[in-house]
Amino acid sequence: MDLHLSSNKQELKEEIIISGSKSESNRLLILQNLFPEVTIENLSDSDDSVHMQHALSTDEETVDIGHAGTAMRFLTSYFAVKEDREVVLTGSERMQNRPIEILVNALKDLGAEITYEDKVGYPPIRIKGRKITTNKVQINGNVSSQYISSLLLIAAKLKSGLEIELIGKITSVPYINMTLSLLNQLGIETSFQENIIKVLPKKSIEKQTVVVESDWSSASYFYSIIALAKIGSEIKLSAYKNDSLQGDSCLAEIYQHFGVETVFGENFINLKKVKNTQKEVLEINLKNAPDIAQTIAVTCFAENIACNLTGLHTLKIKETDRLEALKEELTKLGATISVTNESLHLEASSEIKENVAIKTYNDHRMAMAFAPLAFRTSIKILNAEVVSKSFQSFWKDMQQVGIQTQEIK
Repeated sequence: MDLHLSSNKQELKEEIIISGSKSESNRLLILQNLFPEVTIENLSDSDDSVHMQHALSTDEETVDIGHAGTAMRFLTSYFAVKEDREVVLTGSERMQNRPIEILVNALKDLGAEITYEDKVGYPPIRIKGRKITTNKVQINGNVSSQYISSLLLIAAKLKSGLEIELIGKITSVPYINMTLSLLNQLGIETSFQENIIKVLPKKSIEKQTVVVESDWSSASYFYSIIALAKIGSEIKLSAYKNDSLQGDSCLAEIYQHFGVETVFGENFINLKKVKNTQKEVLEINLKNAPDIAQTIAVTCFAENIACNLTGLHTLKIKETDRLEALKEELTKLGATISVTNESLHLEASSEIKENVAIKTYNDHRMAMAFAPLAFRTSIKILNAEVVSKSFQSFWKDMQQVGIQTQEIK
């Protein structure tokens, strides 16, 4: 499905309810299967979480998780400790070209039995679940935090718990802390001092219900919309909290640069456009929140300001190479942009071309990040249904805030 987007909306006064965080939901789904005493509310309705639930409930030998990268990483460790269970964990063509070797090697060091079905270092992988007794492992700290979280999620179920030594510089710390905080909520003892993370063993936990906070990455697109809207515009988003576990909650601070004020209420946030965007170059290191880089880059382009975004090395191995994809699509719109392996540099531009067709590269965030541009020019989004990976109601919500969508036949 390809969509043509446009908007003549000026001032906004809307209220949107957003599904639970995909990051929290997928962690909790693993923990729920390890500790059945857990009940989850406000679970994400994303494709990734649907794939995760199916993978955890199926008895089939081959488990296909499609494009769900989080599911691939978390399930690798999960199945490695499921004694007497053997699975082949696979995914889409893109997934079969996303590296998994660092996590597999760490699990093998602990005693897991994992082999590659095709290309060494990449899915599909065959996992024979077994009892793991080793309780210490090393892993690079500058790799995807999902590798580290994957190990942490199974740690309490290991006979002696787990001690992880992070080697070198540590990135995406908020996502590691999110995992540890969820473990703590369940009554599992952890510590994170310097480069050592420890999780103590726990056979069972008390019965409890965990309410998933709404997804801050999904909130980013509404921050972008308010940044482009008329002063006085407001969007109320539910359900959010001030003491969020999610690294992307830094949006509240970042979007002050675009004149957006965030007011926290009881289980909601109110986004309000209070002044014009600052014209100074936006310089920001997004190592702790790389998933919002696309949204920020498009917002800067739409507001005709320059930006230098760094800390983006993990974007090379996402659903697509997000840095190259951003460069390609923003250039088509008239931007002057350059990228390295870990950074993006956008010059201020006063021109935005009309009716440009934006390729999404099977990446949900490409489709959603570019959608707010409809407040500046008409635009086409190709393969628009890809948003279902993380945000099922995205296009309906876009219509509610004033973006007109028309399917291109």
